[in-house]
Amino acid sequence: MEWEKMQQKLTILSDAAKYDVSCSSSGSHRMNTAGGIGNAACSGICHTWSADGRCVSLLKILMTNRCIYDCAYCVNRCSRETERAILTPAEIAELTIEFYRRNYIEGLFLSSGVYRSPDYTTELLIETARQLRDIRHFNGYIHMKGIPGTDKHLIRELGRYVDRMSVNIELPSSAGLKLLAPQKTKQGILVPMGEVKSGIVEQREDRRHSKKTPAFVPAGQTTQLIVGATADSDKTILRLSEALYHKIDLKRVYYSAYVPVLTGEHLPALTKPPLLREHRLYQADWLLRFYQFSADEILSDAAPDFDLHLDPKACWALRHPEVFPVEVNRSSYHMLLRVPGIGVTSAKRICAARRHAFLSYDTLRRLGIVLKRAKYFITCKGKFYGESDRPEFIRQRLLAREQASRYEQVDLFEGIKP
Repeated sequence: MEWEKMQQKLTILSDAAKYDVSCSSSGSHRMNTAGGIGNAACSGICHTWSADGRCVSLLKILMTNRCIYDCAYCVNRCSRETERAILTPAEIAELTIEFYRRNYIEGLFLSSGVYRSPDYTTELLIETARQLRDIRHFNGYIHMKGIPGTDKHLIRELGRYVDRMSVNIELPSSAGLKLLAPQKTKQGILVPMGEVKSGIVEQREDRRHSKKTPAFVPAGQTTQLIVGATADSDKTILRLSEALYHKIDLKRVYYSAYVPVLTGEHLPALTKPPLLREHRLYQADWLLRFYQFSADEILSDAAPDFDLHLDPKACWALRHPEVFPVEVNRSSYHMLLRVPGIGVTSAKRICAARRHAFLSYDTLRRLGIVLKRAKYFITCKGKFYGESDRPEFIRQRLLAREQASRYEQVDLFEGIKP
């Protein structure tokens, strides 16, 4: 009977956690200790992947789907009639250890509804982590949620035990929060995020003086933004992400296309999630983090939303014909990164290879450049290999390639497109 009750709780709480996409598991260096169990490898612990590319090696559940908040978009909101459950810290610790020993999982991703209060919920999360680390001697990966509105001392205490922490912003503007999540505030969300950042910075500084300094959120912190639940533009979302990377030093921002499973006065009338918009945000996020772009370069006040037909990097290049074509044998690394078809690795290869000899068009192909895209934006030894340098012509060619690449892609909500 006890196992049947536990299975019922797991069914409820794992289903309630499925819309949280910030379930990452890489970046920690926590090693096993004598008499302990498990370790979090620095290369990430995700060894098993589902058909749509998600990692399934973490035990991903809510501690409870009971919540005092009434966020309009949330399946666990307090006003919704749904089956509720709660797992105690001891039960979660037992499940994690037993699942780990059976090789079902290699780590824990634990979130929770706000039970009684943010501080009370965080105290339960701390007790769960304490039981795993101090009593069960579990050294595997643990990712837990920082609850908005939690006292900073509790955030610091939780950070001592976990590998990664995420405080989900959910909505990209104060107006959106007021409309759909009036019990949450921007300040209540940003304060815990700032406290995690401060703890990480202090730990790094202390570690310079003593290698025995205890770890504090060694895999960094992340957050999640819902896309499409409010009228906020893509530029608003992207500028917020840029600010979070610079000011909070986030490891990653996750974007979650709003899934219209609920109805409400202020919720958008969508028939399916804006998955392509989510995809463009991830592409633009990549440009922010690795390609030296700024949010204001990618989107503007005149065009605050993405072109859903073409990727953001190609759109930027087409808006700036005065910059192209660039000579691959002389252009800076920064400029090479802005060429469609040239990525971070291939730009580094170009810079390394041209130190020894001038690069030919055939050499670029061997270096991994996608010449079917790049040829419209580069010259090689002064020669232009594109059929035309007119933006309208290039756009049509790139659109044809984009359409061909999506010819038989899997749509998670509609099946396979013919």
